[in-house]
Amino acid sequence: MERFCDIKQKEVVNIFDGRCIGHVFDLVIDCRCGTICAIIVPGCSKLRSCFFGGGDDIIIPWNKIVKIGEDVILVEMEGGRSIR
Repeated sequence: MERFCDIKQKEVVNIFDGRCIGHVFDLVIDCRCGTICAIIVPGCSKLRSCFFGGGDDIIIPWNKIVKIGEDVILVEMEGGRSIR
């Protein structure tokens, strides 16, 4: 079992291109079922927006997570596109 504070410290890596997407910022939880639906990684379209909170967040559905390892979370993102 993982705690959210531990998950936030892990890098999210796309298995299709090996690109580091970032770190988990938040979770989407279905309160009715008590399950995690997705992870949210902050997106940065420009360097400036990274520092000032801009950019589109990347929402990765829980079923696209391949493996949660000790240091990284491996996800499937074909074509490097944001998954919504």
